[in-house]
Amino acid sequence: MIKTLGAYVKEFKRASIATPCYMILEVLMEMMIPYLMASIIDDGVNKGDMKHICVVGAGMLVIAAIGLFAGIMGGVYGAKASAGFARNLRKGMYDNIQTFSFSNIDKFSTASLVTRLTTDVTNIQNAYQMILRMCMRAPASLICALAMAFITNARISTIFLGVIIVLGIALFFIVNRARKYFTAAFPKYDALNASVQENVSAIRVVKAYVREDYEKNKFVKASENIYKIFVKAEGVVALNSPVMNFAVYGCILAISWIGAKMIIGTGGVALTTGELMSLLNYCMSILMSLMMLSMVFVMLTMSIASAERICEVLNEKPDLKNPDQPVADVKDGSIEFDHVTFRYNAGSEKPILSDINLSIRSGETIGLIGGTGSAKSSLVNLISRLYDVQEGSVKVGGLDVRKYDMEALRNQVSVVLQKNVLFSGTIFENLRWGDKTASDEECIRACKLACADEFIERFPERYNTYIEQGGNNVSGGQKQRLCIARALLKKPKILILDDSTSAVDTATDAKIRQAFATEIPDTTKIIIAQRISSVQNADRIIVMDDGKINGIGTHEELLAKNEIYREVYESQTGGSGDFDEKGGDQ
Repeated sequence: MIKTLGAYVKEFKRASIATPCYMILEVLMEMMIPYLMASIIDDGVNKGDMKHICVVGAGMLVIAAIGLFAGIMGGVYGAKASAGFARNLRKGMYDNIQTFSFSNIDKFSTASLVTRLTTDVTNIQNAYQMILRMCMRAPASLICALAMAFITNARISTIFLGVIIVLGIALFFIVNRARKYFTAAFPKYDALNASVQENVSAIRVVKAYVREDYEKNKFVKASENIYKIFVKAEGVVALNSPVMNFAVYGCILAISWIGAKMIIGTGGVALTTGELMSLLNYCMSILMSLMMLSMVFVMLTMSIASAERICEVLNEKPDLKNPDQPVADVKDGSIEFDHVTFRYNAGSEKPILSDINLSIRSGETIGLIGGTGSAKSSLVNLISRLYDVQEGSVKVGGLDVRKYDMEALRNQVSVVLQKNVLFSGTIFENLRWGDKTASDEECIRACKLACADEFIERFPERYNTYIEQGGNNVSGGQKQRLCIARALLKKPKILILDDSTSAVDTATDAKIRQAFATEIPDTTKIIIAQRISSVQNADRIIVMDDGKINGIGTHEELLAKNEIYREVYESQTGGSGDFDEKGGDQ
């Protein structure tokens, strides 16, 4: 874990080294002041030597100024190193997430990834700054104060050793007890973030079904879980303060009692007033160092749980990788499934797709129909290698998809998914996700093919209209057409429409299909739909049932020979609605 995280210090190594150096310098200066103060009291005030007071006082001012400068510089470099470290961690995690396959992403919830990128990284940032500053300052201050105390008076200084041992044992039990609570707290943050994210993204549905009270209760429950676990953790950590105060006041009383007896000559060893004052100062330095160390231990206890969660993301290896010598050119849009069997979880007993054999010619229009759970989406996900098959092979352009460079393959396979997503920005900016170099004219042409120009022209800002996050300020049908236009801008060899015209009226749906037939005849088109009207003019229609191909043929052939297709057709033409209202799929 340390090796993994340490690799992200990178360009902030100098700041990470400078910070503890300045901290040690600050400590050395602070330790000199009580020693000089004792000299002022014993050799200056008691003897009435004004010159000695001025000389030593001037030296104290210089030392204090150096200590102040070192403290400021330590703070500056510590902040720079910790903030830079956190920045690199976030970037490292985010970059690695972008390489994840769908199966990798399935291991982490969205809320969990957000928590790791925010709360967990902030904990690491605070812990790193504390390590650079407190972890260097506290031990250095402890060692120096002990050394100076023994130089001043070895007999009284033995009190410190006993106190340190007692406090060390107490801190061990406190930190060890608190750690398990902090470890359990962060998964509860995931649940809280998931509740917020789900509620905000689906706020229209929440209001439509008048579920505000239900969502509030769910949020309160998640928040209450965090509250309870942190009350327990902080309750244990709170023991640190009374234990420390007991040690501080006990130590001061012991030193004052023994020191007073020594000053008046009843303790057998001479002790000056100045030396007693310096010992009391060193006592406070030692105990404050222990207090700082206890804070460091608590912060490290919290950060260990965060560090483990961050390392899980950083060390996650993508399940899908490019071959050693990837092919960058996709010959054409032909597709072949050769005895394909696929499972999302390799350990699952029943496969999602079973022994699929299918050959699609380049430029062919294929309809894909089937009920919920028939694995229509799973089938097309294999074409752009969003997942890898367990048995058999999927070929595009006559070559196994596992031999292609994944970026080159996915640039030639354009997919409009079931859940259409638009991003914050103008319509032009959203369209250029398909081709970042596309001209305004190319964007407009793609929108005409997708029948999106009809509503865009009615907007006051037209193609510069700002789209809210998720496309919440456009209708479902408008969102679908914009996503189709974005996919067309890629000029793909294969275009997959995964139930992406479900929110479009039948007339517009027909216009889009007609535009595809006339404008992109060489592109292989796969249309997943619930409406027979969306696929009946396809060159061939595939009927899926329970992860298998139940039938292949034209509309007329399937009506005559395939019972499932005929039942769907009769139910829709008979007015009973779509084959599958939700259009869901595995």
